Amino acid sequence: MKQTLILTTTALALAFMLSGCSDKIASPQTQDEHTASSTGPDNHAENEEGGSDIVKLSPDASREAGIELSQAAKGPMGQSLTLPAEIRFDADRVANVSPKVSGIIGRLYVGEGDLVKRGQTLALISSRELAGLKASWLNAKTGEALAAQKLAREEKLFSDQITAEADVQAARANFEVLKAASDAAENELHAAGVSDEALSRVAGANDGDNANSYLTAPISGMIVRRNVTLGETVSAGDASARALLTIVDDSEVWADIAVYKQDISSIRVGAPVVLKSDSGEVLAQSTVAFVLPVIDETSRTATARVIINNPDGTLRPGQFVTAEISVGTSKSVVRVPESAVQLVEDKNSIFVPVAGGYIPRAVLTGTQSGGFFEIRAGLSVGETFVSGGAFTLKAQLEKAAFGDDHGH
Repeated sequence: MKQTLILTTTALALAFMLSGCSDKIASPQTQDEHTASSTGPDNHAENEEGGSDIVKLSPDASREAGIELSQAAKGPMGQSLTLPAEIRFDADRVANVSPKVSGIIGRLYVGEGDLVKRGQTLALISSRELAGLKASWLNAKTGEALAAQKLAREEKLFSDQITAEADVQAARANFEVLKAASDAAENELHAAGVSDEALSRVAGANDGDNANSYLTAPISGMIVRRNVTLGETVSAGDASARALLTIVDDSEVWADIAVYKQDISSIRVGAPVVLKSDSGEVLAQSTVAFVLPVIDETSRTATARVIINNPDGTLRPGQFVTAEISVGTSKSVVRVPESAVQLVEDKNSIFVPVAGGYIPRAVLTGTQSGGFFEIRAGLSVGETFVSGGAFTLKAQLEKAAFGDDHGH
């Protein structure tokens, strides 16, 4: 019985060892298949940069992907302050359009969201008031013309010694009174928005046209608010009345930065500023235009204003952003744009070009300021790196790694 048990145990152990060996010994075909599978697809291969993955892109594909190359160079790098900021409209680029005469809205030519040009017609107001002003002006002009004729006749009679000087003086006085009345009527029409060109057409206007008043755009921009409807009665000169239309030109905006009182002395006019989103994306770059000297009693902050060109409307008034302001003494270091540095396998990396594509290279970063990263190690002056489109390369790398089930 004991001898049988020993033999059985020995047989089991031998079978287990043979099974383990069979797992380790593979045919040449099996080894080749394993090698091929570990290589992965063409755009995900090993290279001479320490085994990093390569993203293969042709020159044409690189251009389409927006890949930009630059040579590493030294540049100034200073300390920076990170402060909250709010995007606001430029006050000189906002227009509230109100009626200059009272009347009824006869036509509306624009709506919210429409882009308009300066001088473009926005609405038609049918105005009894305007018609009355034009009638008064026509009467005044007629009286002025008649008085001018009478004055000329009296002056000729006086020169011929037919009439007395007193008659000439009376005619001149009458002319001056009527001319003043005519000028006053004309000024009222100008105040109502009637131009000299439009005045020249008043006498020959068709029936009803003299009652038409047109609202025009004082600036170019977008209609962001319309507070009037067709057929509505509107009043001019009413301080409590709302604007009929609001136009905003957001091609240039303000970023008002909240500066804590202990930091005010560090902020200087002309200091570089980088505006970023909550995710760290660079939205715009500019400089400090001025610092308001007043400290808000509630927030205990001052305001540093940055004027930003915004032709694509990327920044929207009311949007909150982060402002990174360069302060302190600058030093010359190797630097790259912030967007060039990407996190690859939990390491700050940049992409560099190689034969057939691009590879990530780990770098040691330092100060981050003014839209740049200081590179302390991993990139030398004169080396070529991807300065634009690095995020696209990272995304392609991760996509390929995920497809290969790699742990990158």
